[in-house]
Amino acid sequence: MKKRFISVISLRTAAYSAAAISVFLAAVLHYGVNSSRSELILLSGSVFLISFLVIYAVSAGLHNRRMRAINEVVKNISRKKFKEYDWVNGKNRDELDFILLQTIRASTMVEKEIIRLNKIENYRKEFIGDISHELKTPIFAIQGFIETLLNGAIHDKEVNEVFLKKAMRNVNRLIYLTKDLMEISRLETGEMKSNFQEMYLRDVVLDVVESLQYKAQKENVEIIVKDFDKNLQVRADRNQIKQVLINLIENGIKYNREGGHVEVGIRDKQGSKEKIWLYITDTGIGIDSKDIARVTERFFRVDKSRSREKGGTGLGLSIVKHIIEAHGEELKIESRPDSGSTFSFSLTQVSHVSV
Repeated sequence: MKKRFISVISLRTAAYSAAAISVFLAAVLHYGVNSSRSELILLSGSVFLISFLVIYAVSAGLHNRRMRAINEVVKNISRKKFKEYDWVNGKNRDELDFILLQTIRASTMVEKEIIRLNKIENYRKEFIGDISHELKTPIFAIQGFIETLLNGAIHDKEVNEVFLKKAMRNVNRLIYLTKDLMEISRLETGEMKSNFQEMYLRDVVLDVVESLQYKAQKENVEIIVKDFDKNLQVRADRNQIKQVLINLIENGIKYNREGGHVEVGIRDKQGSKEKIWLYITDTGIGIDSKDIARVTERFFRVDKSRSREKGGTGLGLSIVKHIIEAHGEELKIESRPDSGSTFSFSLTQVSHVSV
């Protein structure tokens, strides 16, 4: 049922306009026509009443539709009901139109904010569920090993050391998980600030590769660094870029095949003289096309059983994504199942050096 408004604006407009018309007509008649005072009063009153009613009807017709629209929008906001309004593309003819359009814009902004908050709430619930699941697995494993040892296995020399090593492996997994959670939390909240500086990219790459050579040899995977100009400098946070490289190269080693390799190199970014791409390519198991968009999500694993076996926390690529975004750069992922993967990200050169 539509609400009827008694428009105060229309009342005032009609009253002032009718009074002005009546006074003007009375003055004309008084000076132009010989009429008695009672006739003038009667005629002026009639003119006032007719003018008032006509002007009010016209004015109210112009105002009431828009007042009802404003009332509808405000009620919908209070009820959290949102829809498209025909007035959005209307003309801004007067102050009432302006108020109506601003009310509709406010409704749109409130709708977007509610959607955003709902997404955050859903994300928070999923995140808590994921953390609970990730913590539960190593905690229960540690509990099981310790209970077995306390129930007498500690005196069995054939199993006690094995169980202690397995428990320690799960303790280390908890430590890595806690460390990665703190890292990603600091990145998301902006607590971790990037310390941008000029640095020689090749030195950073070789430093990371050297630190991962033992792990690569243990997995029988070769790390290949393609030759590029040692004087190439980029502007970035040295420690954060090292962390990105460590996570990507470690993944390349972890999900590779025995006898495979991980290649690190750079290429120019087409259409830009200031940007270069640093890429990490592996000959591993690859990623299905439907999973590529999700691999940077927290705790998402392409191969869950292998990730846990290898000690992955499921947060590495999420940290990579946040660091690259904090640098204002781009991250690209190309992969096919059983054909390996290529992770590449852009960096800003300090000087234009031929590569």
